[in-house]
Amino acid sequence: MASLVQHVAGLACPPLSGASRRPGAPMRPSALVCGTYVLSKDEKERERMRTLFDEASERCRTAPMEGITFSPEDLESAVETTDIDTDIGSLIKGTVFMTTSNGAFIDIQSKATAFLPIDEACLLDIDNIEEAGIRPGLVEQFMIIDENPNDETLILSLQSIQQDLAWERCRQLQAEDVVITGKVIGGNKGGVVALVEGLKAFVPFSQVSSKTTAEELLDKELPLKFVEVDEEQGRLVLSNRKAMADSQAQLGIGSVVLGTVESLKPYGAFIDIGGINGLLHVSQISHDRVADISTVLQPGDTLKVMILSHDRERGRVSLSTKKLEPTPGDMIRNPKLVFEKADEMAQIFRQRIAQAEAMARADMLRFQPESGLSLSSEGILGPLSSDTAQEEGLPTDE
Repeated sequence: MASLVQHVAGLACPPLSGASRRPGAPMRPSALVCGTYVLSKDEKERERMRTLFDEASERCRTAPMEGITFSPEDLESAVETTDIDTDIGSLIKGTVFMTTSNGAFIDIQSKATAFLPIDEACLLDIDNIEEAGIRPGLVEQFMIIDENPNDETLILSLQSIQQDLAWERCRQLQAEDVVITGKVIGGNKGGVVALVEGLKAFVPFSQVSSKTTAEELLDKELPLKFVEVDEEQGRLVLSNRKAMADSQAQLGIGSVVLGTVESLKPYGAFIDIGGINGLLHVSQISHDRVADISTVLQPGDTLKVMILSHDRERGRVSLSTKKLEPTPGDMIRNPKLVFEKADEMAQIFRQRIAQAEAMARADMLRFQPESGLSLSSEGILGPLSSDTAQEEGLPTDE
């Protein structure tokens, strides 16, 4: 290096462009400065990585299997011997990794491809598979229901599993004889179709407590009880009347309840009394004759009615406002007064019923003098007095 510097030190270099020299000034030799280029730390690291990459690339090109003991044949054999049951009807655990407009692809840790169609995603009818909660990353248990012969893709289902659980739940509810709620989603001439536990159930019109049409019941929720649960035949039959009968069991004859007029018919008015439909017959509206019900009642009116009777099996309740009139004809002339005096008049009615029943029992006891009971002037049964016994010619304890 020193010799090189000495060699070039004596060379004359021309002046830089634009430089000027005084006339007559002697020329001086120029010095050449030489050095080495130093790499930064980051540049050294990039250079090292570039070298490693070139070496790895060369190995992949010339000896791709060098140092690898697991061959492609070994991998194929391991996949084939993986213990996964892919028979139709088997349950298999999988992870959703992609969804489409038609369904979802499922990773089942097998070489076989698995697909969940949208119509097998749940019991309900949906337009988008995400409505059933199917999203990438979801881990779930699926049922294998078919195999596509063209590409050997396994067809999976969640609906089949949910159906089995729903039928089991319906059998349990039927055994417990409980009241459930079903939403009406359709109907025909014979009855309505209600959605119960995700299954479609049939409710015949003969088992609907009120006289109505399928169109009037559409989208309404009905209290129901199970009549028939037959999974093999696919028959699920329910009754609204039986469900109503349970509620009606709490309604005592002579009790007063608040109701709302639902509809008017020539023969009477249907009254909603807390989810139960009762009939207020035209003859039970008032002591006075009612020629036109609409002159007395209108749909939406709130009134108090008395329970006259109820048929639990048929789910029918008979009502009356006639028994609540302080004076005959008040429901026509002054319905507000009937509303205000309803509880008081019902109490009087119940007392009269109790007195009539007591008198009827007393009449029966007249043929059984050994009972030792008699009826007071207020209609109350009590011990037979000595005076009464003497009048009847009966023996006394005296």
